[in-house]
Amino acid sequence: MRFKNVFSIIGPSMVGPSSSHTAGAVRIGRVARQLLGCQPEKAQMTLFGSFAETYWGHGTDLALTAGLLNFDTDDERIPEADIEAEKVGMVMEWIQGKGNGPHPNSVKIMLTAGERKAEIVAASIGGGTIAVYSLNGFDVQITGEYPTIAVTHSDSQGVLANMTSLLSCEGINIGYMDVDRKGRSEAAMTVFELDTAPTGSLIEEMLRLPHILEVTMIDLTQRS
Repeated sequence: MRFKNVFSIIGPSMVGPSSSHTAGAVRIGRVARQLLGCQPEKAQMTLFGSFAETYWGHGTDLALTAGLLNFDTDDERIPEADIEAEKVGMVMEWIQGKGNGPHPNSVKIMLTAGERKAEIVAASIGGGTIAVYSLNGFDVQITGEYPTIAVTHSDSQGVLANMTSLLSCEGINIGYMDVDRKGRSEAAMTVFELDTAPTGSLIEEMLRLPHILEVTMIDLTQRS
């Protein structure tokens, strides 16, 4: 993935020590929390590559935990994220995975809260930039740089046309779209990276479209 500007290299405003191991990890945690849609009660974190080897010394564990608490990259509470997690009753489990995963700085996060579950695979690829490779078992590619909606739906004729038409009617431009499906006529997921954030009413309209099962908003552009 190419860096788009100098700030992608320098990194965002953040609590250190590392843009890759701290800022990027915070952003990954926030994506996972937003996919779940609420404060996680339990988080299982499987780390790969450099994350697995150095996560404790570089504070990656604290950064990922902070993201699950919906802290921003410059939140002064990041160094005490483990304490903050205990306060809200979030149980953390850390597993050192084998190999590099999809990237040397990658993590698989599995979250639960009551009956709600969420799973992502993502990596911190430098300068606080992240790449998300999987959402709830569907292969995707999103960056978190733009407001994103993840739509779970059945693989049925006309579903994509209905969704893109709705976005167009609302004056929202699609910057990037990715689709994955389990098989013909089975469950599918479409992710849209958008130039502007959709309103709550648009999300509700999309949920009313035929064959739509779930619509989740992921927006790291909004401060927590």
